[in-house]
Amino acid sequence: MKVLKIIMLAGLISMAACAQKQEAAGTAAPGQNWTHFVRIGGHGLSLDRIDHIMESVQETGVFGIETDNDITGRYDSFLDPTEKLAAIKAMADAAHKAGNYAFVYIAGTECITANADKTPSSFFKDHPDWVQRKITGEPAVFGGGTAFWISAGDEDVWISPYAVEWRKIYMERVRQIAATGIDGVYVDIPYWMTHFDGWEDSWASFDVHTVAAFKERTGLDAMKDLKLGDYSDANFRKWVDFRIQTLTEFMEEINDNVKAVNPACMTIPEIYPGIGEEAVRVGSDVYEMYREMDTIAHEYSAGGYTAAERNPIDWFTYMEGMFTFRAFAEGKASWMLSYSWDEEPGVDPRDAMKNLALSQVMAGANFWDARGHVMSGSNDFPTRTEIFKWIAANEKRLYHPRLPIQPAGIYFSPFTRNYFADDFLASYHGMMHLLLQSHLEFQILTPRTLAEFKGDLLILPDVKILTPDELAFFEQFVKAGGKLMLTGESGAYNRDRQLLPVNPLHALLGIADAKSPAERAADPAFIYRPACPGKSYGDRAVMQSYNAGEAGAAAPWQVLLTDFKRDISELLQYKPAVTLQASPYVAAQIAAVDGKPHLFLANFGGLKAKEVAVPAAEQGVTVTFPGTAASRVHFLPYLGTELLLEGQHADGRVKIVLPPLERGAVVWLE
Repeated sequence: MKVLKIIMLAGLISMAACAQKQEAAGTAAPGQNWTHFVRIGGHGLSLDRIDHIMESVQETGVFGIETDNDITGRYDSFLDPTEKLAAIKAMADAAHKAGNYAFVYIAGTECITANADKTPSSFFKDHPDWVQRKITGEPAVFGGGTAFWISAGDEDVWISPYAVEWRKIYMERVRQIAATGIDGVYVDIPYWMTHFDGWEDSWASFDVHTVAAFKERTGLDAMKDLKLGDYSDANFRKWVDFRIQTLTEFMEEINDNVKAVNPACMTIPEIYPGIGEEAVRVGSDVYEMYREMDTIAHEYSAGGYTAAERNPIDWFTYMEGMFTFRAFAEGKASWMLSYSWDEEPGVDPRDAMKNLALSQVMAGANFWDARGHVMSGSNDFPTRTEIFKWIAANEKRLYHPRLPIQPAGIYFSPFTRNYFADDFLASYHGMMHLLLQSHLEFQILTPRTLAEFKGDLLILPDVKILTPDELAFFEQFVKAGGKLMLTGESGAYNRDRQLLPVNPLHALLGIADAKSPAERAADPAFIYRPACPGKSYGDRAVMQSYNAGEAGAAAPWQVLLTDFKRDISELLQYKPAVTLQASPYVAAQIAAVDGKPHLFLANFGGLKAKEVAVPAAEQGVTVTFPGTAASRVHFLPYLGTELLLEGQHADGRVKIVLPPLERGAVVWLE
């Protein structure tokens, strides 16, 4: 205990030094800190490796050093963390001496006992009542081979957040780690066990502690009052909400304990579920967690596990996921622990790395380089160095806040996602693809940000559930001249998932009124597409047509894209402030950075999964800004150097044809 007290005292001193270092940093905009500018590399941590870690960090440009000695996720150090705490303290000191930041990995609700088959003591042997269980009583205990990180002979357990004695020790370990002066506590996999084989439909956990907590909150017996998997059952929906709330509160308690001893230390959960149904099933919802966390690291691989496996449509799916995370974050940083290459023989790993980093920085997220599907190493250190050097040189432009100019809004409804995941996500994904491929400025809105929306066009992609507050906003929005695009059953259900006798959105807009299409088109306040073009765009044949590069008005993807553009531009008369003319294989985010209009461009044209990882250069890309003859256009090619371009000036607009767009670029007007 004396050793731990010394470490805590040293940590307070280091904390003061860290705070002083943050105040001296000149890169951050108001409200930003070091987490917004990280260029991450992962490292196994022990006292004898710190010099090697720092040497590698300095050589390759890592800023934000991930280290891993996992105190809580290994049973021996969960019981006695002294040796690992000393290593964390030394790592923090070394990072700070070099003007860097370091954070340390700990497991969330998982714990491994090494060689448990040969020892009389293990987590489960000692504490079987702390472990999560299926409703049939089967404990969440696994052996070697269940996952790649579980070695033969090891015991892997998943723990109930309501195991009081475990949670008490866990939070003590969190405080001890934060007190070392480390800059971040990185919490991996705070999940309900529903992602190993045979557990996917378990909706765990039904251990005695969790069942008792649910009974205390709701009065319901989880063992017999629920119809598992049946969203029409009100009691099951309470179970869904309870599971999400539980893990959100668990992370909030970790953050409270971190900040109690080290206010400058960041709390960073790593979450693999993205924005879809898997978040509900596992119980870790990044939308909810972003409220209290300092940042979130997303182990996100939508559209293909590695960058080398993605076709163009997969890249758009990946991009829209990241844009959604950035909307959830509300100005906080988003770290991307995604994977570039894992032995795909037809792709050069350097190209896969460049494509992955491109997509992430153009979405405003932070790049984490790792080898294969682990957290550490690199597939190519010289390429890491090249990428990190370019990011560092342009970090203000990439990571200062991106603010809306004149966007078309699209609404993400967590309530609809929770209870109607399949329908909502199919529509949302498709609508985001159509927005991106139309090159329109967009703003993703949530219940937390809806009231801040200043645009005059808002898309509801099969948002079946609307609350009274949301309905009140839409009523005021329409009265103020705003225009809506509704698809599917938007507005048909209330917060309790009850089908309403009259859809209040339909009543508001007069959808049932006997007006001809011509009458509505004359002064459209809305467009109603019950068939939902977003869902249609997700059809396999449509996506295959897009990936194959099928051209012409009859191509399935082109039909939907043309109809969408007509709806937005002609019928709803949306007029963007900044326009982009490029192929639908270019993704763009349009936003204001430091008061200047910017475009963040990523080119996925010509890419082919596992075969082609160098995009075809895009010719003739044209951008039009509002501006004058004094305005100048800047062009920063990805991994290149800035160019100043001359444009054509007329009628308060500046039109510029860009140089060939290779992988991507940032373009802005001054």
